[in-house]
Amino acid sequence: MNAKTAEFLGLRRSILGMLTMVILVGMGERMADRFLPIYILAVGGGTLAVGMLGALDNLLGALYVFPGGYLSDRWGPRRALLFFNLLAASGFLLVVLIPTWEALLVGSALFMSWSAISMPAIMGLIGDVLPKSKQVMGVSVHAMVRRIPMALGPMMGGFFIAWLGEKDGVRASFVVALLLCLTSIIIQRRLMDDPPSAPAASSAEVNPFKLWKWMTPALRRLLVADILVRFCEQMPYAFVVIWCMKTISSPVTAVEFGLLTVIEMLTAIAIYIPVGWLADKGGKKGFVLVTFMAFTLFPVVLLNAHDFWFLVVAFVLRGLKEFGEPTRKAMIMEFAPEGRKAALFGLYYLIRDIFVAMAAFGGALLWQWGPEVNLYAAFVFGMAGTLWYAWKGVDL
Repeated sequence: MNAKTAEFLGLRRSILGMLTMVILVGMGERMADRFLPIYILAVGGGTLAVGMLGALDNLLGALYVFPGGYLSDRWGPRRALLFFNLLAASGFLLVVLIPTWEALLVGSALFMSWSAISMPAIMGLIGDVLPKSKQVMGVSVHAMVRRIPMALGPMMGGFFIAWLGEKDGVRASFVVALLLCLTSIIIQRRLMDDPPSAPAASSAEVNPFKLWKWMTPALRRLLVADILVRFCEQMPYAFVVIWCMKTISSPVTAVEFGLLTVIEMLTAIAIYIPVGWLADKGGKKGFVLVTFMAFTLFPVVLLNAHDFWFLVVAFVLRGLKEFGEPTRKAMIMEFAPEGRKAALFGLYYLIRDIFVAMAAFGGALLWQWGPEVNLYAAFVFGMAGTLWYAWKGVDL
């Protein structure tokens, strides 16, 4: 890559170190992520344990954003990311050493929400290293790169399961994840520089109850719609792999499920930049509505997909949920008042994911009544959120 291309993409030394870390730690995280429900069943857990896993992931994803941002402000992005990587490594190690579903739940608290807890530090690093004219490009490149492990990780995890079986294959994935995480720490220490000035604690308001009054009506309406649509996503989320590999009339293999995930991620990557470019040219509400419709239709299409090729259609639709996701995030920032955008961005996700954590556990209860009950209930929540946003949502 020549210097002009690197400058265009904002690929400074510290940014390259961060992107390498995102690929390595993300690859380790994603190798086993999609197969954890299968692993829980293999080591003696039940559907309620699967639901607990999904609920824990959503809850910690919400709760970790605030301390992640605080530690990044307090220590600086470089030290904070080192600490977050060590947390993830300890979680991987715990699951390797203790092959029980209880140990998995404890370890998942350390590694599953790595993306959430590290996000403020990554955004802070981009803000520190790149000039304002390159920060949007930096965020876009990060969004593209983080989908590489999302696509390739499940494929590699599927090969391990095909080779060693459901229990040992997932544990082998965690061994590789641990090695990748430790490698990323070494590379990070070599490439990422300290910030130009010593970090200071943020002066922004950190009490979410006091921040609520600053949330505009337009942002609250978007939040309500997003919560309902995320119920649609999370109620069946942990059970999608079980549906594909255990429930349907022609179950797919672990490798085939990994390939389906690759198809989903490639669909998302293909639409990311062109749709973002179009959204900047006009109104944004329509792009978010398309995303909400993709979320809503997925459980119904999945319910009628009973072989690999119909599942391909379902997972292409699942990838289309990224159609308006960058637009939705941009709308959150634009609806928030000046001077409190970052704080309200964190509050938005804190509220949303606390509510959505209940959806994952509720989905486990519905799955016990039958997969059809779970999937139809998810569709109803998605439709409610989409119609609410079509009616009450504010455009830009």
